[in-house]
Amino acid sequence: MHFYLATSFIFPRSLRLRLFTLCFIATHLPLLGYSSWGLATGRIALTEFILLTLMTLFGTAIALIGIGALLNPIHALAETLNRKAETAPPEMGDVIQTLYAGVHRAASTARAQIDDLQVAAHEDPLTGIANRRGFLAQIDALSKDQRRGCVAIIDIDHFKQVNDQLGHDEGDRVLAAFADRLSAQLRRVDKVARWGGEEFVIFFHGAAEDEACWSLARIASQMRQEPIGRIHGRPISFSAGVCRWAGDAVDGAIAAADTALYEAKQSGRDRICRAAAAVQMV
Repeated sequence: MHFYLATSFIFPRSLRLRLFTLCFIATHLPLLGYSSWGLATGRIALTEFILLTLMTLFGTAIALIGIGALLNPIHALAETLNRKAETAPPEMGDVIQTLYAGVHRAASTARAQIDDLQVAAHEDPLTGIANRRGFLAQIDALSKDQRRGCVAIIDIDHFKQVNDQLGHDEGDRVLAAFADRLSAQLRRVDKVARWGGEEFVIFFHGAAEDEACWSLARIASQMRQEPIGRIHGRPISFSAGVCRWAGDAVDGAIAAADTALYEAKQSGRDRICRAAAAVQMV
């Protein structure tokens, strides 16, 4: 490392040219030594001088070509770290092969870990749908003309009783089944996520309030006809709050939908409430 730093003034942006320069100087030392001795003593022989010069140039060419070829795997290492394509390490059996394999393995492991962390950061592990962070990331990724529609906050009714009376395993099953039910009944352009606990959030892309409420009412009807579970003999239901979103900060629409959800809960549950018009116009 000390030698590498000490020679950094020679072509500081190109390791290949730096090695070529050092190689050129090193291979010409015998010729320089012979020339200096010959000039100092006057005993230089022209034939030997020409032969030595030609062989030195020939050896330099071989060295430069060899170094260039040996450096190619190192350049491949750098490319491996900066691309996703998987390439097998070359079969050489020397230090380059060991280095190549180590870097290749480290790069592959790092990419896999980054992908896993990315998924974990944006996906709810229980239900398999997006989590709160993932939902907000999807909303942020929408173009300006796509930021229109309705936001709904949904809460499973009496979910605490499901956990208390039927157990947390059953509670987890109900959450996963509810997420599947929502995903199956929504359009592909809509976005659904687990907001937290037993709460879920939906973005109805380009939908008016009537359309969003009708879609939720259809899901609620299916929940009664084909229950995902029962509590006290009654099908598990949900309450929802819906708010129109006109493309401004989505936090305001989510807060308004959450207020409407609270009203739905206070009104007896198993119902859908719309955010107040005055709130939506703020």
